[in-house]
Amino acid sequence: MAIQQRKPKDVIHHSDQGSQYTSVAFGQRCAKLRVRPSMGSVGDAYDNAMAESFFASLECELIERRSFQSKSDARLAVLSYIEGWYSPRRRHSGLGRVSPINFERSQHTARSEKPIAVPEPA
Repeated sequence: MAIQQRKPKDVIHHSDQGSQYTSVAFGQRCAKLRVRPSMGSVGDAYDNAMAESFFASLECELIERRSFQSKSDARLAVLSYIEGWYSPRRRHSGLGRVSPINFERSQHTARSEKPIAVPEPA
């Protein structure tokens, strides 16, 4: 979804060494989308810290505060959380207390590149 909507360049997909990421099908999909796969070392607890931090925030800020009637309701809530709060509005200490979208915009401006057009949340 991010590749289709935002058309980034030089994308790296970092993951652990789970079977879904080491599969031939995943490697072929990465090649098709021009995404460079990257995997952490075995047993390195700190290697996936950013993803772990995101999932901790998701659990604390959304999952533990609600109950869902169906998988569809849960999927919609997660999408809404990511696209409506986490990326456009939630300030992140690791990004200098700005949201991911604003941080990304500042990086594109600093590089004198055309900024990514990201729709404002409703």
